[in-house]
Amino acid sequence: MAKTLVIYFSRSGENYVDGKIKNLVKGNTEIVAEYIQECVDVDLFKVETEKEYSNNYMECIEEAKQEIQQDSRPKLKKYLNDISEYDNIVVAGPCWWGTYPMSIFSELEGLDFRGKNVFSIMTHEGSGFGSSKQSLMIFCKGGNVMNGLAIHGAEVQESKKMIQKWAEENLK
Repeated sequence: MAKTLVIYFSRSGENYVDGKIKNLVKGNTEIVAEYIQECVDVDLFKVETEKEYSNNYMECIEEAKQEIQQDSRPKLKKYLNDISEYDNIVVAGPCWWGTYPMSIFSELEGLDFRGKNVFSIMTHEGSGFGSSKQSLMIFCKGGNVMNGLAIHGAEVQESKKMIQKWAEENLK
């Protein structure tokens, strides 16, 4: 059986959900990662920045926009050093300005993806995958970027069966 690692970034607090600002106790992407872990034996690695994003949604999206414009790599609380034991790598995050949060790229840089199957999972409010697949092709050199899953954030709670079906079909 293939060994799988889910690398994910998730944000709780104020989020844009179904056309409104809502306070989430747990971020949508973290819920997705946990749904996957419930049905398939995977390891989870949560990407956490040293400097937290603002809890205010409008301020947070401006911070994210600045990071993208500056092509910055936020410092993380901890980094993975080695993914050699894994066959599959799932990279999961919210779609911010059409791509992953820059903290995801802080984590991916320097990892060796040769021979790995790499899957994109994006939670979004209408952007779908954005440019996440293209980003994975750039940052996961040598990896085989596979079809992933784009999940409407407002529907994450109701998507457990669909998420788990995808995981069982792709990660075992």
